[in-house]
Amino acid sequence: MSDSLDQIFIHAKQWLLSFMSGRAPDWLVQIISSLINILTLLGVFLTLFALISVLERKILGRMQNRYGPNRVGPFGLFQPVADGIKMLIKEDIVPARADKIVHFLAPVLIAAAAILTLGVIPYGRNMTPFTIDGGILFFFAVGSATELMVFMAGWGSNNKYSMLGAMRAIAQMISYELPLIITVLPVVMIVGSLNPDKIVGAQATYSLGFLPHWFVFTPWGATAFILFFVSGLVESNRTPFDVPEGESEIVAGHMTEYSGFKYATFFMAEYIGMFAISGLGITLFLGGWHAPVHFLEFIPSYVNSFHPTFGFS
Repeated sequence: MSDSLDQIFIHAKQWLLSFMSGRAPDWLVQIISSLINILTLLGVFLTLFALISVLERKILGRMQNRYGPNRVGPFGLFQPVADGIKMLIKEDIVPARADKIVHFLAPVLIAAAAILTLGVIPYGRNMTPFTIDGGILFFFAVGSATELMVFMAGWGSNNKYSMLGAMRAIAQMISYELPLIITVLPVVMIVGSLNPDKIVGAQATYSLGFLPHWFVFTPWGATAFILFFVSGLVESNRTPFDVPEGESEIVAGHMTEYSGFKYATFFMAEYIGMFAISGLGITLFLGGWHAPVHFLEFIPSYVNSFHPTFGFS
């Protein structure tokens, strides 16, 4: 039973694909398999986006001595549904002299880049949606394209405030992207691989039956994790690094000329990027899917075939 408990989603996918076995060509089965992965990722993280946005607004409301969302649905939990409907039917205003193609593509591409980074995060044993040897490299290669999309938003809006906001956001993102990548290097050098699954596998063992061999518990790992956490806040545009949006100026930075669902797409991409950075941090420093104590492991007898050489043997 315990052997299959953490593989329930894998078995469910195999069960769905079994209906096509022998009845459809292999290439079609592979496409369907990829579509299942993509739809599952979108379903899970779009739901998380809705829930976390409500939670964040409620926490900020309490900090500011107000209730926050509490009218739509029980405890205001249906507020994201109301917001989504409002954004869909809200007028899409595009400046007359804007580059309409670039203006339209910017939110679409920035959301696509954020979603792509989710594909290489290992969510469980045998549960990496798209396993590639250079998963960490792919994550940063796709994530670094965000700067281009932000520039497209500022340039395509044909607005000086938008352009200045975009350049300020790009300057911040590039400044902290370098330390973010540097904090990953010690993990990659110790494990000797850019494969996220192997990095998680290198943290699979325990000392004394309860102390996990997570990289965050090493001196170099703790230092790298702190730097990663700070840099991740910047890349996610979270407080206190949310300067590019310029709330005090009543100007939303590169999003100044966006309204309706395009603005919501930027907002969604920001949250999905936050989920992706969090997933990468867990993968690199906090043992991935492995439990913090040994007796909580789904498979106590499971020992990863990867044997690290950093002195934990």
